Amino acid sequence: MKIADLKKEYDKMQVKYGAKDLDSIYNGGCEENPDICFVFMNPTGRNIASDKSWKGRKSPWLGTKNIWKLFYKVNLISEEIFNKIQAKKPKEWDYEFCDYVYEEIANNKIFITNLGKCTQIDARPLSDNVLKKYLDLLFEEINIIKPKVIITFGNQVSSIILNKKISVSQNRKICHKIKIHNKTYKVYSVYYPVGNGIFNIDKAVEDIKWIIENEIKKKHLICD
Repeated sequence: MKIADLKKEYDKMQVKYGAKDLDSIYNGGCEENPDICFVFMNPTGRNIASDKSWKGRKSPWLGTKNIWKLFYKVNLISEEIFNKIQAKKPKEWDYEFCDYVYEEIANNKIFITNLGKCTQIDARPLSDNVLKKYLDLLFEEINIIKPKVIITFGNQVSSIILNKKISVSQNRKICHKIKIHNKTYKVYSVYYPVGNGIFNIDKAVEDIKWIIENEIKKKHLICD
């Protein structure tokens, strides 16, 4: 199975759980053994690719600015790309530029996805029940790409993926484990760094840098 094979299922679930006049947002980046799989919550209509007329890639955070500050601060996108992103208005993101950004993400061995693929008009919270409907499909994504480390953003997403109550503030730099198709993956929870969580972006940056240094560069941490 390939990542693209999951799109039909996501599109069916958009009709059930998302805004009827918007499309699902899937994922993007390195699809073969990335260093990190970043898992966010769910997309909103601010992503320009959610428009049904959009014919390009449908990857997270296209046409937005704030999240790319996080990736820049943890050295996962270049200063050149970051400055171009900050200079562009949402409608100035064309197909070529979107591919350009995600080529950088892929080259840096990163995969970006959401637990829920159902795009909402705005940043309204989704219930646990809806997000849990996507869990098996997320695990299929992970099984296909086989990342070295998974980073989950926020209490809700982390708790659903790990199947236990998680408070990020009590779990910073703590390694958890999940088993998918008989393969064990390391999971770290970090603060959600945009929207209401923008005040925690420095903590998210600190923790991601620590994870990169200790899990990707040194490759010696043992997960209990």
